[in-house]
Amino acid sequence: MPRFFVTSDQIDNGLVTVRGDDAHHISRSLRMAAGEHITVCDSAANEYECALAEFLPDCVRCKILTVKKQETEPPCRITLYQALPKGDKLDTVIQKSVECGASVIVPFESARCIVRAKPEAEQKKRERRLRIAGEAAKQCGRGVLPRVEATVGFSEMLSLAKKADLVLFCFEGEGTEPISRILAQNKPQAGQDIALIVGSEGGFSLAEAEQALAAGFRMTGLGKRILRTETAPIFALACISAALELQ
Repeated sequence: MPRFFVTSDQIDNGLVTVRGDDAHHISRSLRMAAGEHITVCDSAANEYECALAEFLPDCVRCKILTVKKQETEPPCRITLYQALPKGDKLDTVIQKSVECGASVIVPFESARCIVRAKPEAEQKKRERRLRIAGEAAKQCGRGVLPRVEATVGFSEMLSLAKKADLVLFCFEGEGTEPISRILAQNKPQAGQDIALIVGSEGGFSLAEAEQALAAGFRMTGLGKRILRTETAPIFALACISAALELQ
């Protein structure tokens, strides 16, 4: 059944109003007709089974048939901070991270990033990244639409990540703890925030690692093998999922 995301203001008196590209997709691309069913999710992880009721020029109205709490969301809110990689690797990271349970993806610049954000192109890139996240969320049955934020600098990333209950800083140098041990010793409770920080192709500089350590972040390793920047966040998210959801 096709899945769409709406905001709370689009739900009123037993009806859901689907607007924009999603409305166009329902009526033009899928060629659906009145009476057919779709699944709609709001920003609070509620899932509605709806019957298409009315097709208007700028929207599609649907009648709510049933509502239930979506059970596909991880127990903790996970924010992935990903240093900008080369090429289209970030697109892959966004898609797979959403499938693995990330709620927010924040790209950032670090000392060893080869790619730098261009202010004049940032808005278009973010719009594309949001579309990728949305498509992945629909495909994998997420109950909440994950966000992709604008690119930030390293210092701002540190400030944002510090707000989480547990911060995992992936580092290839010495002094790290296995991610499984950290999660076992500091198992986050339902509703808490986890921040996962991954570097670009060159990893992090020693100075950046020292800043993260001074901020109280947990320095974690991801095993004996060196992972590519697009592989590391997926591996780490899988470890978090195994610790929190697959027990």
